[in-house]
Amino acid sequence: MRIEAKAPTRVDLAGGTLDIWPLYLFHPGAVTVNAAITRYASCVIETHAAGEPKIRLVSRDTKREETFASLAALGQAREYRLPLLAELVKFFRPRAEQGFTLTTDSEAPAGAGIGGSSAMAVAICAALDKLTGAGKSKEDWIHISRDVEAIVIHVPTGTQDHYPPAYGGAAAIELPPGGERRAALNVDLDELERRLVVCYTGKPRQSGINNWEVYKAHINGKKDVQRNLEKISLVAQAMRGALESSDWKKAGKLMHEEWSFRKRSLPTISTKTIDAIIAGARSKGALAGKVCGAGGGGCLILLIEPGVRQAVEAAVERAGGQVLPMKIDRAGVQVDWR
Repeated sequence: MRIEAKAPTRVDLAGGTLDIWPLYLFHPGAVTVNAAITRYASCVIETHAAGEPKIRLVSRDTKREETFASLAALGQAREYRLPLLAELVKFFRPRAEQGFTLTTDSEAPAGAGIGGSSAMAVAICAALDKLTGAGKSKEDWIHISRDVEAIVIHVPTGTQDHYPPAYGGAAAIELPPGGERRAALNVDLDELERRLVVCYTGKPRQSGINNWEVYKAHINGKKDVQRNLEKISLVAQAMRGALESSDWKKAGKLMHEEWSFRKRSLPTISTKTIDAIIAGARSKGALAGKVCGAGGGGCLILLIEPGVRQAVEAAVERAGGQVLPMKIDRAGVQVDWR
């Protein structure tokens, strides 16, 4: 049997970090606004001959792999070269006698900040669900992925990264007490697509570190961080309205405000390269720019008027960025088998 799954990564337009429990509980009305993009994480499972219990895990993009004699051997291992893959296999628990090779690949640059590991986790969940017949839902895959990522990186994780891989499109992830929910944005996806530029700064970000520092500061009562996240929450709510009313100039103003408040929370969120790329892009007509994810490197998203794309992309390259061609993914995770 061969099972293939792929899931899109995402860009966050406003409200990131607020999706980490319990931060959103302190900011009533908190939402994260994001969109799935056509930079995919993929997973292929190929089963071995009957009675061959060996499990082989392979990551093509990171050029790592490891092999276990059986599911029991995988479960007893004390550490893993590919912990995300191993922990998800442990969760789904394929039949002990069924060996397989699980191979992953990613179109997201290393440490891009566009939810590559979350998209990978969702794709793996979809493939393992098919292999095992577990019958889990997309919502289950989202929460399994979130929790397994926390096991792997040893810090709290949010949920906004997992909804775009599962569902595609553009959405507001609403964050009320009792659990988050996804609300599709009433926005023209073709128009949004024309107005977004995504670029890589050339330096991986460390989202767990930056988000963890902001998280600790908020929980420990640091007033300026609490105020900044409250302002980010209000901006994200307004961004949702601006996008749904196609008020692109207002959306640009809000994105610029979000980035200003976000930078104030931690000095490592921005870098000289990030500042140079955004400044250069704005000088050529971009409405605004911000980091994707927690910052410190990775990818940037720019909101532009369609007529300035060529000039903005040239400015990004001059400032040391790499433009990543993409579109809005409409479908979310896809699974095929034979």
